Amino acid sequence: MGKTTAYLVVLAEREAILWVLQNELMAFPARPRREVSALQPGDELVLLTTRGAYHNPTRDRTRVIGTAIVHSKVAPFEPEVEIVGRTFASGCQIRLETLAPYSAGPEIGPLAPQIQALHGEKNWGWLLRKPLVLLDESDVALLKHELQSHLRELNESLLTYRNSIKAPT
Repeated sequence: MGKTTAYLVVLAEREAILWVLQNELMAFPARPRREVSALQPGDELVLLTTRGAYHNPTRDRTRVIGTAIVHSKVAPFEPEVEIVGRTFASGCQIRLETLAPYSAGPEIGPLAPQIQALHGEKNWGWLLRKPLVLLDESDVALLKHELQSHLRELNESLLTYRNSIKAPT
């Protein structure tokens, strides 16, 4: 296997978060994106939920919630998948490695100045408006380190999402 790449996966809708976690699949819209087509089996994913994902941005924060490994190449969905009114044309299998319980995980805000992928931006939120953000090794190490104290057993954490989010239709 060649060199792997790491990405921050931006999850911005609670039902989509549950769908990704339950199905161990990533889904991508039809609009072509270079970083999506570049995903390869073995690539590392750091899962992030935005502060608006749970529909209460004044209470919730943008957080790292877990890690996963890409398990298959990105391929078209036949048929396309609809999640919370959005259509997704392709996706790939992932294998969850770690997961913090619902509404847990380190906040990105205090870590932002140390995250190379956020370019030291004071207003870094705009950089998270795409599904995948390329991470370097120092970003991955920092985010995994900060996530460590929030982790619980995978099935236990997954159950907290199932109990807190209505299943997508």
